[in-house]
Amino acid sequence: MTGNSDVVVVGGGYAGVMAANRLTQRDDVTVTLINPRPSFVERIRLHQLVGGSDDAVVDYRDVLGEKVRLKIDTVTRIDAAGRSVALAAGGTVGYDYLIYAVGSGSADPGVPGAARFAYPIATLEEAQRLRPVVDAAPPSAQVTIVGAGPTGIETAAELAEAGRTVTLACGVVLGPYLHERGRRSVARRLGRLGVTVLDGPGAKVTGVTRDAVRLADGRELPSTVTIWTAGFGVPDLAVRSGLSTDALGRLLTDETLTSVDDVRIVAAGDAAAPSDLPFRMSCQAATRIGAHAADTVLARIAGAQPTSINLGFFGQCISLGRRAGIFQFAARDDTANGLYLGGRPGARLKEFVCEHTVKHLTNEARRPGSLTWVKDAKRQKLLRARRGAAPAAR
Repeated sequence: MTGNSDVVVVGGGYAGVMAANRLTQRDDVTVTLINPRPSFVERIRLHQLVGGSDDAVVDYRDVLGEKVRLKIDTVTRIDAAGRSVALAAGGTVGYDYLIYAVGSGSADPGVPGAARFAYPIATLEEAQRLRPVVDAAPPSAQVTIVGAGPTGIETAAELAEAGRTVTLACGVVLGPYLHERGRRSVARRLGRLGVTVLDGPGAKVTGVTRDAVRLADGRELPSTVTIWTAGFGVPDLAVRSGLSTDALGRLLTDETLTSVDDVRIVAAGDAAAPSDLPFRMSCQAATRIGAHAADTVLARIAGAQPTSINLGFFGQCISLGRRAGIFQFAARDDTANGLYLGGRPGARLKEFVCEHTVKHLTNEARRPGSLTWVKDAKRQKLLRARRGAAPAAR
């Protein structure tokens, strides 16, 4: 391809910023990042925002490359045929290639009363709305957290450490990703903090009112503040734009992260569903998928064949207040094993991960193309077994 190429990145989270920075390797590529917020959100610190120990935002000047043009606006529609995006403030922005990195947010709870009376925490704005509600509640007020993934566990520990009375309604199991050994460690720490952990089939929340939650086994628990952390959803931009998605609304792509509908649209992060087999939603995955999305676009600009994504994992880290945490180790295929690091060392490692996730972005801004990652051969074997043949790169 000759001449300058315009690449638009929709979404300025971990995946979008990584992709935008990596694209600046070529001087003949103009990169525009479109994001509705003027600051980068450290989503993995939103529970700290609620607890009052961090504001969970970073200035874009600290994480975005100088060559990236930042436009504060919301994309309302993608016109694939016309190669442009429509903006909420009016007007359009054209592109030669588009990276779809809109991230994820709260899912529709689907539980009576939850949308009205429970507070989600998946976005900056939601966490900011929740913070004064928690602050205004009396210290003895019952706080109920629904959902026992990392966000639920971290929020429960953060608030309990601050002296709040917290109940964690797990649904079925505490920390579904965790190995049983890691799960027991987390349960012990929550117990020491005074968190009441409710698990098992009967602990699934079936209704929320202004001052209580109802469980599947018939119990009704008083709750002054109910926080909803169960499940994530993705923006419906791809659906509204007529692009193919999975059942959750993630953009369907091949293994190069290229849309199954349009070779000039590439997906990254939580909103990508390569081969309808998406990776676990996490900042660990988002930065690497963002980098690979940029590599796919750069390959196409250079007239080369993009490669299939090959992404391995290390595990999952969870903070348990400011003084403890856990790093659950995993195989490269993201299967948790019996190894974990807990207590204060776990807290230090969790903080190291948070700091270095941002540092990965800043390093990529200064040295585009520098991020590397571990590989995992099992994904391609799984795809071959599922399809009966190796997936072809587009």
